[in-house]
Amino acid sequence: MAGDSRFPDVDTDVSEKNEEAEIVVNVGGVRQVFYGDNLNQYPETRLAELVNCLSGGYDSIFSLCDDYDPGKREFYFDRDPDAFKCIIDVYYFGEIHMKKGICPICFKNEMEFWKVDLKFLDDCCKTHLSEKKEELEEIARRVQLILDDLGVDASENRWKRCQKYIWKFMEKPESSYPARVIAVLSFLFILISSIVMCVGTIPDLQVIDPEGNRMEHPTLDSIETACIGWFTMEYVLRLISSPNKLYFALSFMNIVDVLAILPFYVSLILTHLGAKLMELSNVQQAVQALRIMRIARIFKLARHSSGLQTLTYALKRSFKELGLLLMYLAVGIFVFSALGYTMEQSHPETLFKSIPQSFWWAIITMTTVGYGDIYPKTTLGKLNAAISFLCGVIAIALPIHPIINNFVRYYNKQRVLETAAKHELELMELNSAEGKAASTKSEPEDFVREGKEGSFCSSRLKVSHSDTFIHLLSEEKHYRTRLQSCK
Repeated sequence: MAGDSRFPDVDTDVSEKNEEAEIVVNVGGVRQVFYGDNLNQYPETRLAELVNCLSGGYDSIFSLCDDYDPGKREFYFDRDPDAFKCIIDVYYFGEIHMKKGICPICFKNEMEFWKVDLKFLDDCCKTHLSEKKEELEEIARRVQLILDDLGVDASENRWKRCQKYIWKFMEKPESSYPARVIAVLSFLFILISSIVMCVGTIPDLQVIDPEGNRMEHPTLDSIETACIGWFTMEYVLRLISSPNKLYFALSFMNIVDVLAILPFYVSLILTHLGAKLMELSNVQQAVQALRIMRIARIFKLARHSSGLQTLTYALKRSFKELGLLLMYLAVGIFVFSALGYTMEQSHPETLFKSIPQSFWWAIITMTTVGYGDIYPKTTLGKLNAAISFLCGVIAIALPIHPIINNFVRYYNKQRVLETAAKHELELMELNSAEGKAASTKSEPEDFVREGKEGSFCSSRLKVSHSDTFIHLLSEEKHYRTRLQSCK
């Protein structure tokens, strides 16, 4: 480049101090004038390097910019001007804020290009960046799971392939029609088991055993046994085929499955063997207590309901709001129960015997339940009850809106992530098809060899790239994603 006739000799006069140097930067058609004293505050940045690059020749210049006009001494960059306007704030204010509408991942890439450290990004903007990173990681995780399901590793033995097939069959209803049938059957068994548990408590449907005690009808007991058999088989198959058995055993929903199954077998053991070790009445009480634990199986519905799963995650993210609600209620319960007890002591037929007993009255009053078993009889007590009622309504209503917002935000986010993952797969499949057509024309021998090793489409799908390519799916770094390019 130094001998290129298109450019005159570079001005190598370095008598002018760097602090007084003036450079013109053109970023995407937007011109900016900078002075050396401002840029040299951060000498490791790209703009600060431009101040001293003129003495290094054209090789040094074009290593920092896309083009250079020696007549105007103007540096050209094919970058985002909106992001650049935010980044140059570091030279004047010492911190950077992202404008609304700029993709955080794209802005991060711009900061890396201009060699500005992320520590100068304001904390509020770092929050948006971390959220976008989490979204990309979640999309990459979902895409990778689908790719793992599509890909078949020829090095795996028959048992590993069988494990993977059973796992998809039991855990992923969308993978095949038989898997959807299994998911529907599991849902129906949960409903039938819950209905049998409720119907079995109706006295008219119970029978009398030889000892004169009421027990469930044998038909209902047989249905219950069949349901437990299904739940047991389902859990064992999922445990055997699980790729990570420790994580599987400690998962919350799998613990619920164990709690739904275990009481049946424990009560069965106590019924047949417990009578020899303890009194019959103690055995019956233990069996009844275990049978109550059958209510845990209703939580198994969350496995087949995306709405219940969304509600659970929304509540997890609303711990702060729920904590505030409990704190408000706790303070109000303590204050109004103490006032109610003090004001009602003058009445001879008072129902407020102590402050701890008054807690119950404060709870049912502030939550607008009002059973009427405890109520004030004095005028001051009734006034205290009215105030506690109003305060309870306000305290309960305050955190409701943030909790609803968390639910809506999480639900919409999940839909966006699902759509993004599907879009990513569609583009990867399209790119895979284009690669297949190109390889068919140019490298027929490679195509034949690929066909011998396995499915061509599946193998290409794992290594194909698209305009929405996510870096987490590969080590290659020169692809940009649609999320990184959005404005």
